[in-house]
Amino acid sequence: MSKHLSMDVRVPIEEGNPAIHRIESLCIRCGQCRDICQKQISVGHHYDLVKTGDTAICIHCGQCANVCPTGAITEIQDWMQVQSVIQDNSKKVVAITSPSVRVSLGEEFGMQPGSYVEEQMVGSLRALGFDYVFDTTFAADLTIMEEASELIERIQTDKPLPQFTSCCPAWVKFVETYYPELLPNISTSKSPISMFAPTIKTWFAEKESLDPNDIYVVAITPCTAKKFEIAREELSDAANYLDRESAQDCDRVVTTRELANWMRARNLDLEHIEESDYDALMPRGSGAGIIFGNTGGVMEAAIRSAYYFLTKKQPSDELLKLEAVRGMAGVRKAELVIQNIPLKVAVIHGTDNARKFLHHLKVSKEHFDFVEVMTCPGGCISGGGQTKHIGEDMDVVRKARIQALYDKDSSVALRNSHDNPHIQEVYKEFYGKPLSDLAEALLHTSYEARQDLNENPSRYEDMYQKETAVKKPAIDEAERVQYRCTICGYIYEGDITKESDDYKCPICTVPKDMFVKVEDTPSQEPVLEQTADIRYRCTICGYIYEGDITKESDDYKCPICTVPKDMFVKVEDTPSQEPVQEQKANIRYRCTICGYIYEGDITKESDDYKCPICTVPKDMFEKLT
Repeated sequence: MSKHLSMDVRVPIEEGNPAIHRIESLCIRCGQCRDICQKQISVGHHYDLVKTGDTAICIHCGQCANVCPTGAITEIQDWMQVQSVIQDNSKKVVAITSPSVRVSLGEEFGMQPGSYVEEQMVGSLRALGFDYVFDTTFAADLTIMEEASELIERIQTDKPLPQFTSCCPAWVKFVETYYPELLPNISTSKSPISMFAPTIKTWFAEKESLDPNDIYVVAITPCTAKKFEIAREELSDAANYLDRESAQDCDRVVTTRELANWMRARNLDLEHIEESDYDALMPRGSGAGIIFGNTGGVMEAAIRSAYYFLTKKQPSDELLKLEAVRGMAGVRKAELVIQNIPLKVAVIHGTDNARKFLHHLKVSKEHFDFVEVMTCPGGCISGGGQTKHIGEDMDVVRKARIQALYDKDSSVALRNSHDNPHIQEVYKEFYGKPLSDLAEALLHTSYEARQDLNENPSRYEDMYQKETAVKKPAIDEAERVQYRCTICGYIYEGDITKESDDYKCPICTVPKDMFVKVEDTPSQEPVLEQTADIRYRCTICGYIYEGDITKESDDYKCPICTVPKDMFVKVEDTPSQEPVQEQKANIRYRCTICGYIYEGDITKESDDYKCPICTVPKDMFEKLT
């Protein structure tokens, strides 16, 4: 029997997932994580748990966490470990901040989406105790120097085209898993974070006369997949270069939401923080580095510098605002001519859109030179660790964040990565030039086909194309057949009577004869149906027992969370004559960090009480009214 619930119910998550985890008691099995993983990310239902040895496939994008309405799925909380390192005082702790964080962090503190809070964010990081704070847009400029140079080299030397971007670790793992034949096409240029960290532990350490072993690099980023990326074995290049014991280049990743949680735990209010600027040695990057946070931003930044490298002329205003690669369309295309070299490019967000695009390439043989892919909708501005807006129109939020980054790009004097004087200094003093031997050693990487599926990944591509190619006729809602499990409430879509006799409910494993057909309650009997309905609710997981649970044997256990029957309470309508009294009797507190619900008056707990999920103290709980 699988340790996971059916993938028709929710996304399976492994215990050791480095990016996300599930708080079981908060999961209401709403299926939103399932839907986004299947429809936008195209991972759910593209593998077989039987074939994988009951191991879930995950590309760590965190989009399931973004849509989870109860906070049951959340990123792994690393901020407490970072805080411990800071308090230890044995390390020089360095923060590097991604562009998208500065346009969403404010939302955690009541500001409008897209509020640009760079100086407040830097001030907050200094207040938390970081020794140095650098801007990852600096490393984005470094990435462009390498990636644009790599593109030109591929075009001029007949290396595999198109060149796919490599900044998104979820996309890279997606290709390693499902399209290993395309790995030669993935840019070897590391992501900005993975370039910045070894640069800090080598060039910066030497400049500041610091022992690299004493430097602890923390990436502040919207991306949960970065938690996976930094742990890749091949990303320990600084230690290799220094001929030291193997160690990660980047030590920890803290998401936007984690940073907000950390600030609240330390009673820091973003609106009242003392503003600060980045450290001077590696300050802000160019406008090109800033727009990395948007889908199409990497493409646009690379085109600006590729144009300069080929023509020795600065890009025109048209190239500084490349409208063809901007916007929220899932796939966008553009054709350019630079120095008599025709370039055909594409920008994609959402790995389901990537599947469609790759199939199109396979069938049509259409040529592209450069393709940017971001897993998250809208790019990094919608990363799995960004501020959540449950129940709101996320496209409105995304557009506000995107516009804030474009506005910043258009307002700064330095628009191009190749014009950044601090980048020029790094090359002059350390790397030499793009694609040099040292640059290849510290700024480039390699990829490896994954065998996680334990079968040919093309099978799922073929299945996917068959599913999407055949238009299924629309089914009138009145004609849709559903059956409900009378034990756990699981809904079976279709006619369950056609299943074999050994069919079992994927949640509670009862046989198919424990299912009843879902039909509208006859209009002539609504009152009778309501008054005859006796139910009990599990106080731990919320499972509803239909009937009188007191008649069950003493060894009865909840089929979901296995607690005994005395943990159930009778579900009754609140008597209309005493609504206020009933409300007052129900006192609950919610952990502001992980969402855990404390039933009762938490103020009566001892001062050393800690949340059983995320271990924060009781003063981090808020009363639910």
